[in-house]
Amino acid sequence: MLYQSYKKGFRRYLQLERGLSSNTLDAYLHDVDLLFRFLSEAENGKSLKAVHLEDLRGFLTFINEMNLGTVSQARIISGIKSFFRFLMLEKVVRSDPSELLESPRKGRKLPEVLTLHETTAIIDSVDLSRPEGERNKAILEMLYGCGLRVSELIGLHLSDLHFKEGLIVVTGKGNKQRLIPVGDVAQKQVMIYKDQVRIHQAPVKKAEDILFLNNRGGPLSRQMIFILVRRQAEKAGIRKKISPHTFRHSFATHLVQNGADLRAVQQLLGHVSITTTEIYTHLNQEDLRKAILKYHPRNR
Repeated sequence: MLYQSYKKGFRRYLQLERGLSSNTLDAYLHDVDLLFRFLSEAENGKSLKAVHLEDLRGFLTFINEMNLGTVSQARIISGIKSFFRFLMLEKVVRSDPSELLESPRKGRKLPEVLTLHETTAIIDSVDLSRPEGERNKAILEMLYGCGLRVSELIGLHLSDLHFKEGLIVVTGKGNKQRLIPVGDVAQKQVMIYKDQVRIHQAPVKKAEDILFLNNRGGPLSRQMIFILVRRQAEKAGIRKKISPHTFRHSFATHLVQNGADLRAVQQLLGHVSITTTEIYTHLNQEDLRKAILKYHPRNR
């Protein structure tokens, strides 16, 4: 079987040609592993050159039996389609059997969003008397004030801060950079952390320019941010199921609710397609629907 050599080639292709993030890269390679497992369990094994559309439809049944949700199944199929496009470029296969493969229909699930009051309550719940207090408050202010992804937050450098201009440079998916304005509240809290707390830490090697450090002087992990957000939400008495991404959703939703142009929100979030950003108009429409149901006299 040449499965592993194809997988290595696919990895190089994703890194060099697509510029994907490490998380997306790992997900695509996991999708390919699932396909290899399915083909290996076929009678006498199945070579990639012999795969047809019906085989991939069998693969759909295979992943469906794993009790994965439609969103997860659709993402796996996207990874498999990318893999066969790579095989076509490498002339491993003559035709793409995944071209007509259909993903399961996804219902559009609206993300959980915090109100301004809830957001403020979470940020204010940080205990500033603790050593990590000023840092944690700065992290929450940046998540909500700039709509950052977790990977963008923990990847922020001191050299990315341009507070005289009121901006930060953010490196998003595919190593694409964008400028994001930073409000006075977030700027003030970051400067307090930087000038009064971080200055007394000794960063480990290669973390000298990292903005947010753990108590050992190294970069923060994604998991630490998730733990921080959930702990502070619980402390603030927020019962919603939230994550760091909830602050990003809330950032975008509050902008749209207050009249921000959708194209501007798209740029701030770093979305490639405006379609991805349009979900926040649906959120706004849902608020309007609830208002009608609650306040219109014919609905009482």
